Amino acid sequence: MNTHEKINYLEFPATDLNVVKTFFHTLFGWQFIDYGPDYTAFSGAGIDGGFYRADISARSSNGSVLVVFYSENLHHTQEKITTAGGQLVKDIFEFPGGRRFHFADPTGNEYAVWSDK
Repeated sequence: MNTHEKINYLEFPATDLNVVKTFFHTLFGWQFIDYGPDYTAFSGAGIDGGFYRADISARSSNGSVLVVFYSENLHHTQEKITTAGGQLVKDIFEFPGGRRFHFADPTGNEYAVWSDK
């Protein structure tokens, strides 16, 4: 659903579209539609978006926005991520309101996962 003046779509760089598609499909069941060799769109993530071919990655240390997923079981989600080929960037830590960890997809983009449980 398109809502006036609300975030509607996210785009991320990826050095290898096939690798990032396999990772997120295996991890979270995302679906993909390719639009040529340099772009793929995803759905099933809570918000739609896409990956474009690039030689860079989105990292919070470089000033990138940090996309944060929610999990009801941090340890289980962390295990799924590493099994699917993701890399742990920051182990689980506490912050006011919950706990979280950071990970990178196989193309180097950084994300976080948090839980209030």
